[in-house]
This record gives sequence, C-alpha cells and structure tokens, in this order.
Amino acid sequence: MKKLTTLLLALLIQTICSQTASAQDSNAALVPLPSVDDFSRGKDGWSLGLGFGVEYETAYEGSDEFGLEIEPAGGLQWRQGDDVYFFAGEALGWRGVRANTWLFEALIGFDEGRKESDSDDGHLRGLGEQKEGAELVLQARRAFDADWRYWLVGRVVTGSDGNLGLFGVGRRFGSQNDGSGSEVNVVVVVHDSEYANKGFGITAAQAMASGLKQTDLSGGLRSVGVNYNFRSYVDEHWQIYGEALYEYFGSEVRDSPIARSSYEAEIGVGFIYLF
Repeated sequence: MKKLTTLLLALLIQTICSQTASAQDSNAALVPLPSVDDFSRGKDGWSLGLGFGVEYETAYEGSDEFGLEIEPAGGLQWRQGDDVYFFAGEALGWRGVRANTWLFEALIGFDEGRKESDSDDGHLRGLGEQKEGAELVLQARRAFDADWRYWLVGRVVTGSDGNLGLFGVGRRFGSQNDGSGSEVNVVVVVHDSEYANKGFGITAAQAMASGLKQTDLSGGLRSVGVNYNFRSYVDEHWQIYGEALYEYFGSEVRDSPIARSSYEAEIGVGFIYLF
C-alpha cells in the first residue's frame, strides 16, 4: 500500500510538472527576458497590453531633486514567428530573434527634452527649454546559449542632437520562458560631444542668463550603471513589473554645473492588463 501511494504521488507530481511545462511552452515569449515586453502569449497575431507605472526618479539628468511620476505602460503588438512589431507610448519599432541567440531591435522614439520648470528649486533657470526630438535606437543582444542565461548587449541612440552608445553584460534569473522572472545588466555608456552638451553643456548665452559657468564637453565616457528588471504574472491577464536603475556619471559630466549630483537613480513598479 505504501509503495502504491508513493507511485501515485510520483505520477501526480510528474503530471503537474508536465502540464506546467506545456502551459509555459504555449506562452513562450519571443525571448525569456523580463525587460522585453511580450504580450503575445506565444501566439502569432495582434496582442494588446495596457497599464501604468509609478516611478520615483531624478527630475532631470544630473539633478539632485527627486519626484514621483505616473507613466502609461504596455502597447500594441503584432507577432509573426520570431518577429514582433510594436507601438508603445511614443515608440514605434520592431524586434526579432535570429539563430535563437540573437535579439535585434530597431525603433523610433522621442526624447522628452528638458524644461526650466523641471527643477522646482530653480537650478535650470536661464538655460532655456529643449524641445522634444525624434531618435533612432538600434540594439542587439547576443546570448551565450539558447536559454538566455547570460548575454552581451549593445545599443546606439542617434538623432539631431548627437549620438550615444551603450555596451554591457546581462544575467537572467529563473527558468521561465514566458518573460517572467528577473534580470540584471551592467553597462558602460559613452556619448559624443554634441549629445554630451545637450544634457550638460552651457553656452555663452546660457551662462549670461543663468549665472552658471560656460561649459563645453568633449564627449567620451558618460557613465557606468546597473539596472534590474522584474516581471511576474498575477494571473492570466495581469502582469506586475518593476525596475531599478543606478547610473554613476563620468568625471567630465560630474564637473558640469548642471550635474548637481554624481549619479542618476530610478525605481518603479507597475501593472499591465493583457487583453
């Protein structure tokens, strides 16, 4: 009787594990990374996820002021095999997997710019306002194996205000293939002089209006950083996600009068409903 009970228990556990694996396979994301939105549940065609997130972050790049901000989350996607086309907020793009270990992404997004009113303490007074502008973002990740446990990442952001590059390594935690779990990335960020001066430079006219020292950056190392992403399914329709970011500026950026802090930080959490 004891042997029969043990056998039945083993069969029950095997059945549950098999069903879980099958359900997970049917909900396989394009890549099993929490930082990559995928609302397809492993199926081709249209998918939609809508929600919101609450972020506690610096008021602008280099600021020592922090505040809460509510942001929309989710987007509209169309999947065809290993390719996903998406519209999310102010970004329109494509991402695709090749050879199981390459993830490519291209999108057109918008830089929000900067307003003098972004600083409640008046630290941007006299610097004028930067208008919102379009940017092209190209990104590639190369996994060391098809399980996407470790990978290399490279990203280029280019627009009318200069160019930025990001290079790093990532690590995924958990064995799920539905996009849930967590991951961490360690990155190095570089920028050219035009992009550097957009955020941290001060022209002669701005110096006269603001009283700050005229500053002209040459480009190079912008920062080193680490970011953490988390995603979990509450049920069939609800996702909860979270992100934490810390970026430590290079010496040239820290020397700018605009950089009142040596780092930038952000933490956020949100919910997405899958239709």
